[in-house]
Amino acid sequence: MPFDPVAAARRFHDAINALDFETIEDFFAEDAVYGSVKVGGLSGRDDIMAAFRRYFATYPDQVAVDELTEQVSPVAARAVWRLKATNAETGEPLVRFGEETITFNAKGKIISVDVTDYKV
Repeated sequence: MPFDPVAAARRFHDAINALDFETIEDFFAEDAVYGSVKVGGLSGRDDIMAAFRRYFATYPDQVAVDELTEQVSPVAARAVWRLKATNAETGEPLVRFGEETITFNAKGKIISVDVTDYKV
């Protein structure tokens, strides 16, 4: 059965919404890269997971919804999403809209995530 990057991206986002860090970590290849204006460039699964844990310690109630998920290559999917969260320290709401392209390797592990936030 051919690899389905859309289904994989949806499972990845489901794990994020569930704050299932073990599953999130398992998605990433050891040498994955993650790029976002909000978090900068991250290299390696350990750095990516440390950033995820810091972010979700601050925004533990985040709920993200994919408005569109589409295949952009045999090994990549693009997701357009929106999210809402509350800063656990300040109580300030966070609302973000954006998209990301998730690229997988032949084993179905994420090798890169490129995030673009839209202006609100």
